[in-house]
Amino acid sequence: MKLPKVSHPLLRGALSWIAALLFVVIWYFAAQMAIDGFFQVKPEDASYGRDLAAHLIIGAILFGIARSLPPFMLAASVLFSALTASNAAKLAILGAPVMPDDFAAARNMLLLLDGWLLLGAVLLVAVPIFLLGWMIAWKHPRAWVGLGLAGVAVSLLVSYPGLVAAELDKRFGNSVWNQPQNYQKRGLPIHLLQETARNLSRRVAPPTEEEVLDALTALNPPSQAGLLKVATKTQPSRNVHLILLESFWDPLLLEASRLSADPIAPAFRQLWAATEQSHLLSPVFGGYTANTEFEVLCGFPVTANNVYFETGLRRDAPCLPQHLVEVGYHSIASHPNAASFWNRVNAYRRIGFETYLADKDFQMDDMNRSFLSDASLYRQILERIGPELSAGRPMLNYVLTYFGHLPYPLNAKRPAVIEAAEGHEVVAAYANTIYYKSRELMAFLERLRETDPDALIVLFGDHLPALTPNFGGYTESGLLAKRRGELKDEMFRTLAETPLIVIDGKRGPVAVGDVPAYQLPALILDLLDDQRPTMLRLAQQAKGEASIRPLPGVHFTLDGDAIRVCRNEERDARACAESTQWIKAVETLRNDLFGGHQHSLREFEIPNDGFREASATPSDSAPERYF
Repeated sequence: MKLPKVSHPLLRGALSWIAALLFVVIWYFAAQMAIDGFFQVKPEDASYGRDLAAHLIIGAILFGIARSLPPFMLAASVLFSALTASNAAKLAILGAPVMPDDFAAARNMLLLLDGWLLLGAVLLVAVPIFLLGWMIAWKHPRAWVGLGLAGVAVSLLVSYPGLVAAELDKRFGNSVWNQPQNYQKRGLPIHLLQETARNLSRRVAPPTEEEVLDALTALNPPSQAGLLKVATKTQPSRNVHLILLESFWDPLLLEASRLSADPIAPAFRQLWAATEQSHLLSPVFGGYTANTEFEVLCGFPVTANNVYFETGLRRDAPCLPQHLVEVGYHSIASHPNAASFWNRVNAYRRIGFETYLADKDFQMDDMNRSFLSDASLYRQILERIGPELSAGRPMLNYVLTYFGHLPYPLNAKRPAVIEAAEGHEVVAAYANTIYYKSRELMAFLERLRETDPDALIVLFGDHLPALTPNFGGYTESGLLAKRRGELKDEMFRTLAETPLIVIDGKRGPVAVGDVPAYQLPALILDLLDDQRPTMLRLAQQAKGEASIRPLPGVHFTLDGDAIRVCRNEERDARACAESTQWIKAVETLRNDLFGGHQHSLREFEIPNDGFREASATPSDSAPERYF
């Protein structure tokens, strides 16, 4: 934008400011039209004014430290566009806006990509940062004044995050369970400021011993009784194979997609039917696999919209791997992805895995683009553990598959065999992925059961697949609504359910019903007849009680086919009071065990032998993966 020549400096400066702010206004409305057209994402009509005002304030700050108008225009437009596009894409694909934790997890997300997608993601981060540095008038005093004022504002936010969050909540509102609506009411800059303040305010002191005792008292008696020392001469000795299947779900439920055939292998259907179609109730949708992992390995629910391996797991704790190691098991985790993804190197060590095999430990010989096929993964795992299966030492063999991740690519060995209705191409790609995943799984299970007939085998999907924007793929079949705030009660159940198969050795598949992921460790110990005292039973509920499935900002209870959803504003209602109290108590114990002083372990004299005294801050170093 070329300004007319003006001799008076004050007038020239005023025109520059008008041009800069006018540019922000033009960019803003163009950007809103673009994200609405491409992603069907936009703020509420009533919030456009405040959202534009927030962008203008940021624009004014940036122009105040800029060298001149052209550098400002370039840097501001790239920065605003990167944030706006990223937020719209996340909302459309995963149904949630950008959150502060996403910036901490950016490195992990980059590890999922390759080729042009990886280059594009790197540029999306690097280019705005470079342009901001290039834009700043480093030699001009006003730039340092502006940067100093920004530093003061950040310091105040860090020092008083609770106060900032409370004031912003009063002004703009807050719904824990409906973050998309939060964004729509606030606009992106205010949303990020508000949630950053909330995120910082969560960093409170760990629970005290008194708070832990109160939480233990609040739990149902069966939960506490399961912790008492039991005199038993038996110890588990059967191998346990725990298999997490990336994005594994039943595509046949997507009736509107009119799939040309059932993608799931008949052998899997038969096996699943023998369990009376049991389900795992996952804490996440479309991603954040690590939260499902935490629950099935450590026995506590994840209740916030962040990755617990990265933000909450700061202490060594006797989760399922360590609990079994104490009686002689070899605990081994296998996942053909980058070892450090979702902080797994540190997390796996803290919960008791002795061996962790990641991408560099496998031959990448059968790739579906970036993802090692399940067939190759299973073959290599059997080659590694085969000699150990007959060596006498029991094993916890934890397998986390990688094939099956968005965008559901296949290779030449796996041609598409399933077709879908026009406009349902992503569903067709996912269905073909499941076609091969289910068949490769059943071939592996056949060999595994022949080799290890007495083993306890548990397999499950980690979450529903992300398909098209705004729960697309599901909405056409009436399974989900376009917006999280529009989900009906039964839809929350759909949102969480993935197939679960438990094979109890020679007894075969068993029906276990709908099991919240955090209750799976206690179920495994029951099937192993392992009655040793353990923290893994703290969140166990008595038989006959309604199952509780917490989700970020909302939870639901299942009693047979009956479901009750307790949204944020309903959590203190009489019908939800008991389950809400239970969740608060379990959160206190979880925070004590994994990020606090571990009063819970001492209260019930749960063994914690051999554990290192860990600091309250996770290590940033990457220790050896063979612990």
